[in-house]
Amino acid sequence: MLQFFVDHHLGYLGIVLFLAMCGCGIPIPEEVPLVMAGWLSSQGALQPWLAFISCLTGAVLGDSIMYAIGRHFGHGWLTKHPFVERFIDAEKEEKFEHAVRAHGFKVLLLTRFLVGVRGPVYYAAGAAKVPYLRFLLWDLISATLVVGVVFGLAYRFGRGIAELVGKAEEVATAVVILGLMGVGLYFLYKKHTTNVAAALDDLAAHDAEEAHRNRVGGPESEHAEAGDPLTPTSNGSPTSKSDEPTDVAM
Repeated sequence: MLQFFVDHHLGYLGIVLFLAMCGCGIPIPEEVPLVMAGWLSSQGALQPWLAFISCLTGAVLGDSIMYAIGRHFGHGWLTKHPFVERFIDAEKEEKFEHAVRAHGFKVLLLTRFLVGVRGPVYYAAGAAKVPYLRFLLWDLISATLVVGVVFGLAYRFGRGIAELVGKAEEVATAVVILGLMGVGLYFLYKKHTTNVAAALDDLAAHDAEEAHRNRVGGPESEHAEAGDPLTPTSNGSPTSKSDEPTDVAM
């Protein structure tokens, strides 16, 4: 998104606007545009000092907007509007208010490093009616430390980051290809094992049926299948039709 601003000649103003939006709660950590700005500066697309000042201005502007909203609406606005509470939890905001009143600068400095907590803390500072000049001084010191470290590292290792991004694209492509191959092999293996299991089940069922037929039928079943059923004689011993006398024409 920062690259979009630069490509459309918004440049430093784009950095300020993007970081201000990050401070107001869009789901992108402010470290992302800071790294991008440092990297673009290392590539010669931006002037380093102007880019750094733009980053710092955007960060402080976003924080000040959250402070102004909190100071104007206060804690009660969160409890009356459940939709707003989806973004800033009312109970947590109340705890942040007490923390800001008790510890002030230390809370702002600590939360500067915590993604997802900064916005609610600045809102709480406004709701707690911290004087704006005091808040601005605290925030300016905290933001300078964080922006300086992140921007400086991105600028210092910008060329390495560019090479890393290029390698990462190649690695990501290879990972995707290997992943697709792995998924294909998995489904082939699953299909093969299913077919083998079905064949084994059929074979086991056939063997069980044969064993059951042998247990139930016995010798009599064999004679019956041969077409020579046993018939009892006068003395009770079984004889077959082949043993009965036949009339022979003389």
